[in-house]
Amino acid sequence: MAKRDYYEVLGINKSSSKDEIKKAYRKSALKYHPDKNKGDKSAEEKFKEASEAYHVLSDNTRKANYDRFGHAAFQGAGGQEGFSNFDFSSSSFFSEFASYIYRFLASSGDSCDSIMKQSPIAMSFW
Repeated sequence: MAKRDYYEVLGINKSSSKDEIKKAYRKSALKYHPDKNKGDKSAEEKFKEASEAYHVLSDNTRKANYDRFGHAAFQGAGGQEGFSNFDFSSSSFFSEFASYIYRFLASSGDSCDSIMKQSPIAMSFW
């Protein structure tokens, strides 16, 4: 299913101010919030759609990219989402990386401590 234009989702135009974008999002979020529409999958999808639109349009850089490239601005090769939702800020990035390493090592069946002792490289993530 093709994604709707984010401006259309929020009922605004490209020249809308940050306050107008926020106001339109809040109105839509209140209308379609899952707590107000229990069991209504259509409302849940509209809520998610409005949240995604606000996420993009509320940030100047993401908005500029969207205005220039549309939804393609947030897709990787082959139309996949790529790293669009990944937070590369230093603390979050390294925390996530350490978490992936730990889960990988833990899934091998050996304890992480025994694997780290066998490793020729000493690393400390914490």
